[in-house]
Amino acid sequence: MTLSLRQLRFFVAAAEAGTIAGAAAREHISQSTIALAVSELERTLGVQLFMRRQAKGLTITQAGLAVLADARPLLAHADELVSSARNLGGELSGNLTVGCYTTLAPFLMPGVLEGFATEHPTVRLSFAEGTQVELQEKLLDGSCEMALLYDLDLQPGIQQETLYITRPHLLLPRAHPLAGQAPVSLHDLADEPMVMLDNPPSRHYFTELLASLGIRPVIRHTTSSFETVRSLVARGLGYSLLIQRPASGISHEGVPLAECEIREEVPDMPVLLAWPARANLTRRAKAFADFCRRALADGPVRPAVGDHT
Repeated sequence: MTLSLRQLRFFVAAAEAGTIAGAAAREHISQSTIALAVSELERTLGVQLFMRRQAKGLTITQAGLAVLADARPLLAHADELVSSARNLGGELSGNLTVGCYTTLAPFLMPGVLEGFATEHPTVRLSFAEGTQVELQEKLLDGSCEMALLYDLDLQPGIQQETLYITRPHLLLPRAHPLAGQAPVSLHDLADEPMVMLDNPPSRHYFTELLASLGIRPVIRHTTSSFETVRSLVARGLGYSLLIQRPASGISHEGVPLAECEIREEVPDMPVLLAWPARANLTRRAKAFADFCRRALADGPVRPAVGDHT
């Protein structure tokens, strides 16, 4: 029996939907067609791809996960082959999914989506947000072709390229006595309450940064929300350390903040473009990488004054 792209496509649909019914609805075909394609693929490969439970749908096996990680890029290349053949000498087309670290997304993705669409209008670019760990898993299982990440806790099998360098800064209430100083020593805040951004691996990074200076922070509040950190600091509930800087110096509630440079030497934080080391990147992914190198060389793409009004 010969393996077919059709079997792989229906297998991926079943894996992502979690049920035969969900896959059938997504592919607009009958449930029996999906079930037959998956069974044929299992016989061809000689492995069980799913555990089938009457009331719980499909549970993918370890063998299924391995096949899924290979099937996604294979199908992406097959789609690209069709698109390229139909548009010889013309524009890139087809689907491209990339990932972006949660707190980077509001700073990077609007400009990236708009700019890439201008250069490649027939490529359907979509993105997924997540933590460093979640996005690396998406790269390795083929859910995303590329991702925008920090240079933190990278797994084996991930290849990366630095796009730009940023540096942590101190966030204070505007009325704080140290807010007018430039720069501010973190030792002067050692006994004050801290609001900690708790998105992995942010907490570990900032805790280690402070520990390297001999500071044990008095963590009063933790939150996974970047904007909640800013709002709590603006209300005077503590100081914080962040990496990205919004264009506006006010919180979500309209309360002013003070963004201060840090007096101590602290490590820079590279922002990376990452992809699976073993991947044979599609032309769409290569075009995305080229765009990011140019557009993000100086950091996030800011809208021009007067744009989008």
